Amino acid sequence: MARQRRYFTQEHKDEIVRMVLDGPRPIAHVAREVGIHDTTLGNWVKDYRRRHGGGAATGDSGGEKMSARELELERENRRLREENDFLKKAAAFFARDHR
Repeated sequence: MARQRRYFTQEHKDEIVRMVLDGPRPIAHVAREVGIHDTTLGNWVKDYRRRHGGGAATGDSGGEKMSARELELERENRRLREENDFLKKAAAFFARDHR
């Protein structure tokens, strides 16, 4: 049975994109929550940033846009946190008594 294509309004897409841009969660995490492919959400984020002049990437200093280097460091920090969380879960799994 063929799967029916889902349609999202632009407002709904923007709301999902804001979940990525306003919070610390990566695109893949939000995409899983919403039930769409992470590439699709990545395209939505790219389109949103193009339409809104860079998106909502702001620093802690009251609406000041983050530099490219700061954004790169944020992405790297997020990736390292995800890897660390994964390793913690794996360690907990292997620490159990599997007899």
